[in-house]
Amino acid sequence: MDKKTIAVVGATGQQGKGVVDALVKDGTFRVRAITRHPDEYEGQADEVVHGDLTDRESLTSAFRDAHGVFVVTNFWEGADEPAEGKTAVRAAKEAGVSHFVWSTLPNVEEISSGKFEVPHFTGKAEVDEHVKAAGFEYYTFVEAPFYYQNLTGMMSPQPQPDGSTGWTLPIDPTKRVIHMGDVSDLGKVVAGAFLNPEKVGKGSYLSLAAERNSFNDVLDAFRANGKDYTFNKVPGEEFASYFEGAREFEQMLAYFEAHTYMGPNSDSRIQSAKEVATGEFTSLDAWIKQNVR
Repeated sequence: MDKKTIAVVGATGQQGKGVVDALVKDGTFRVRAITRHPDEYEGQADEVVHGDLTDRESLTSAFRDAHGVFVVTNFWEGADEPAEGKTAVRAAKEAGVSHFVWSTLPNVEEISSGKFEVPHFTGKAEVDEHVKAAGFEYYTFVEAPFYYQNLTGMMSPQPQPDGSTGWTLPIDPTKRVIHMGDVSDLGKVVAGAFLNPEKVGKGSYLSLAAERNSFNDVLDAFRANGKDYTFNKVPGEEFASYFEGAREFEQMLAYFEAHTYMGPNSDSRIQSAKEVATGEFTSLDAWIKQNVR
């Protein structure tokens, strides 16, 4: 029998690459990478095609004959996430896709009754209702955690005024409110969703969280691996003035402190992700050992 095809949007990005790799490793499906620059693709997918989240026709063509699609948008590249998500939903319906997997996040404004504004969370969540209403045979929502990769990327430790290296952030470092994981592990959850449509394909939310940490836990994990970083808590209003876009981070961390990363009642979604995942999740300690020198 011919393998069913899963099309992966954003196949060169962190989430998409992990999805491609997990699907290829499992071997059940044929994997189609979708990217704006197919000539530059160097991943493991069985085929690569052009597709652009701002161009519905290109997506519809890219989704053609696919059993399932995984869709993720990228706020940090300037994406209009609600618009791109809706475009992907329409394209998938036009192409006859059976199983739509959408990478979403909690609706911060709804959870906090408007107290916090975090567009890179809520913009994704706003697409959820469109996915639910589209009439797919199967549809699943996956939620990525705070990536370990952030700790060496956009939120890496910085030189401090006292000569140390560490973090200056507006969050209580003792509060264990940050759901964390290796972004590549999201692929194990997505692969599990495609393999278990009857179990999680009727609107289930699968939240990847290998650990729930405080920043003190982060410091301890790095310290155990020879990195003695520091932490300095500052008021939110002060932090928001530090750089362009700092307000978004300040609001995000305030939301974490009040409601946790995944929001209230997330335990069942986290457990569901673990149950269908095609492999174990990487711990922060193991990730540091593998990736930090």
